[in-house]
Amino acid sequence: MKDDTSPRLSQDLIASRKIVRLLVGTVTHSCLLTAFLIFGGAIAMSQTNPPSQKNPAEIGRALRSMMLTAPPKNLGIQPTKSFPRVYGVLMDWPLQNGTATIVSLCDGNASLYTTSTFGIIGGVAHESVRAAAIQFVATAERHFDAAVPTKEYPYPQPGHVRFYLTCFDGVRMIEAEEASLKTGKDKYSELWKVGQQVIAELHSITQKADKKP
Repeated sequence: MKDDTSPRLSQDLIASRKIVRLLVGTVTHSCLLTAFLIFGGAIAMSQTNPPSQKNPAEIGRALRSMMLTAPPKNLGIQPTKSFPRVYGVLMDWPLQNGTATIVSLCDGNASLYTTSTFGIIGGVAHESVRAAAIQFVATAERHFDAAVPTKEYPYPQPGHVRFYLTCFDGVRMIEAEEASLKTGKDKYSELWKVGQQVIAELHSITQKADKKP
């Protein structure tokens, strides 16, 4: 069966103007990773720090780069029995207005940031998001052997999806055609499916946040 629900969901996510925005010029570059890791929910960054010279789209790219290059020990993550090789996964997915990057870590952290001007941060505060993020990384762990080691992290071309596995011994990459992933028959369709579930859970928490007075 063709999977047409997730793309529609994600287009709704992209279209929403109430999504938590990424650090709009209110924190220094050195604070970005710390801010990303320690918050407990969707937060507004402090206005007391010197303004960053980066625009929101550049900050989204910077966060992605940090998650691909930061040593796991800097994230407080060590190998475990459940996650001996892979501790995180980033899914780059080109959309009409840019590229979305869905990030999940084995400790339940999950976020969405983009090459546009918005993103969702703070998913770790929600049990449903944590569970989806952990499942995404567990699925990536099973595809470790098929992933190719890489030290370069370009965004995929339109029509393709890239999965970057952040591992204790470096980064590995898997690329597949989006159309093939959606059929459910591609050998990496499982990765696509669980990645879409992370998006669905992030979407759900933003909807609930929007409904609060």
